[in-house]
Amino acid sequence: MHRAFTHAEAQALMPEVRRRAADLVVVRADFAEAADAAHTGRGGIPELKALEARFHEALEWFPRQGIQVKGIAPLLVDFPAVAEGEDVLLCWLEGEPALEWYHPARLGFMGRRRIAASDRP
Repeated sequence: MHRAFTHAEAQALMPEVRRRAADLVVVRADFAEAADAAHTGRGGIPELKALEARFHEALEWFPRQGIQVKGIAPLLVDFPAVAEGEDVLLCWLEGEPALEWYHPARLGFMGRRRIAASDRP
């Protein structure tokens, strides 16, 4: 892992994460519609390429902050962290109201558990 976040550091980024996620949802939907239009002959490839570039540009913000993008539909991001000497990932899934989940890095999403209230700021 490159950067380890505390829960408080990750939580402080959540307003921006949610804002950028909302933007990504719009671009993702626009891209899906443009891809369908291009596939059925109702739209153009230039528009599709422009939306694809916009989507990838928006996604690039996350790794620049040290945040891992694990899925795009729905958006799933992980904040690398350490808990009790173990590498864990603080995990946020599009639509969740707050950063309330983690999982050991070695287990992935299936090992997801709620962060104990005592560990939250």
